[in-house]
Amino acid sequence: MTIIIISLLLLVSFVPHLTFTAHVGIEDGTEAKPHSRPYMVSLQYYGQHICGGFLITEEFVLTAAHCWKKCDILTVVVGTHDLREKNDCNSFKVTSYIPHPDYNSNTFENDIMLLKLNKNVGLSNNIGLISLSKNRKSAKADTLCSVAGWGTLWLNGPPIDRLREAETVIMCNAECEYRWGPYYKASKMICVYGHGGTCIGDSGGPLVCNNTAVGITAFGDRYLCNSRLRPNMYTRISAYIPWIHNITGNV
Repeated sequence: MTIIIISLLLLVSFVPHLTFTAHVGIEDGTEAKPHSRPYMVSLQYYGQHICGGFLITEEFVLTAAHCWKKCDILTVVVGTHDLREKNDCNSFKVTSYIPHPDYNSNTFENDIMLLKLNKNVGLSNNIGLISLSKNRKSAKADTLCSVAGWGTLWLNGPPIDRLREAETVIMCNAECEYRWGPYYKASKMICVYGHGGTCIGDSGGPLVCNNTAVGITAFGDRYLCNSRLRPNMYTRISAYIPWIHNITGNV
């Protein structure tokens, strides 16, 4: 009986409390140099920042599928560092919301979405594109990467208006599987842990390694931001290159 009780307690302790990181915030990071990440965009709902995203063409933004609920009308703000500085010229309407057809909000698989803008953004010193990882070699274990976003510095903390960033490191598949169990799908996901990282919420923003977007911020533990016990999870971009190319035509 004692052995059974202990086994049940261990099983319960393993079940993670998951949450999507939907309002962007970088824990233990620093303020980014203004416009040093010109591909970053803010997804806004009625003027309020709700998610991150990044430009992959002048017409398409890549983000997380869970950032959008059907019937929501989002605005994409490009070329900004401080969200308090409003500029109508940098705000774009979304004409098409294209979540992956196999996105599953229960298993967190295929959490990726393309947004088609109403017109080309026009590239400049403050507005730019980021290349995408086309193979898994770009996201090997122990690779030093970075994340960025706007929002709270800690769980339930105050919002932050200026873009922040942090360095982080890709973890090996064995540890990811140990920490997340069946939730982790090595072919479609990447997990990371570092000195700083994503918290409630950095959804939709890119995991950047060697100036290339290799992942999309997807989910993490509800109570443990940037914890090695439950490392933050990202959608693996290289697994979706054919799908992205079929829609955008030029990535």
